[in-house]
Amino acid sequence: MQFRLLVGQGAWLMTMGLKITAVECTMLEITDLKKTYEGGFEALKGVSLSIHEGEIIALLGPNGAGKTTLISTICGITTSSSGQIKVGGFCVEKEFRAARSLIGLVPQEINLEPFETVMNTVKFSRGLFGKRRDDAYIESILRKLSLWEKRGARVMELSGGMKRRVLIAKALSHEPKVLFLDEPTAGVDVELRKDMWEIVEELRASGVTIILTTHYIEEAEAIADRIGVINKGQLLLVEEKAALMARFGQKQLRIELQDGITDLPDSLAAYDLTLEEGGASLVYAYDTKADRTGITTLLSDLASAGLVLRDLQTEQSSLEDIFVDLVKEEQS
Repeated sequence: MQFRLLVGQGAWLMTMGLKITAVECTMLEITDLKKTYEGGFEALKGVSLSIHEGEIIALLGPNGAGKTTLISTICGITTSSSGQIKVGGFCVEKEFRAARSLIGLVPQEINLEPFETVMNTVKFSRGLFGKRRDDAYIESILRKLSLWEKRGARVMELSGGMKRRVLIAKALSHEPKVLFLDEPTAGVDVELRKDMWEIVEELRASGVTIILTTHYIEEAEAIADRIGVINKGQLLLVEEKAALMARFGQKQLRIELQDGITDLPDSLAAYDLTLEEGGASLVYAYDTKADRTGITTLLSDLASAGLVLRDLQTEQSSLEDIFVDLVKEEQS
């Protein structure tokens, strides 16, 4: 006999008199997913990915990389050419209603009924998923998104930022276990962005799994547990954020000189040095994982070359630097 264990269960489960210790639950399982459109364009090329309950994963990639196609296929908006998707253990193709009921989606495009009120729009969305009426829950969502005072307003009367908030409220209305945020803060005000990430943290704490695509790489760096980089329909990598930055990140030592120079002395030619800011500073790139950084020897050789230092600063590669380098490497 097989048991399907769903999300939100305690650390200990009692089944048929047996004690079962809860293990890390895979909420979303994608296996060799492919999507080819008429004409032969391959939007997805064998994407495989496992995402755990309560995890936040950020998908980064340039325009046309396949991010939206991937989300649309998982949500059943687009049909895959091959491969398998399971959400909470339910196969999207064979058990669509059960799988889709676990998913909330905040799309890029604002597509709302303009003559409907905010309150009715969100309530209707909850009803579509067969959820019982819960006015207190709807009110809590609207208040968190600063929409409560606008609950009676028609959608057409709202600003673009407020419409974006309504989309988020709709996605949360049926209490999903997986939330997709497809460029949720693109072109919105700073206040909404702040509110959005506060809600994301609350949802994560309650066990909701969150997958977001974003052009704001600093946001991914701030809140994501893992980072996925997708380009030309292929998932180049998925790694823990800290591990990714440790593996691909470099450190730089910026050396400000007391007096500027026009050329590097020949005695420093062996070092990976770049002359910047009109000769007023040197930048030295080094690997933090190496046995020796070479900094001590470099400073000694700088003094021997007659260069007087004014200041030293270290800089760590950002997630954006890593992302750009990965995409460039894939395109070359």
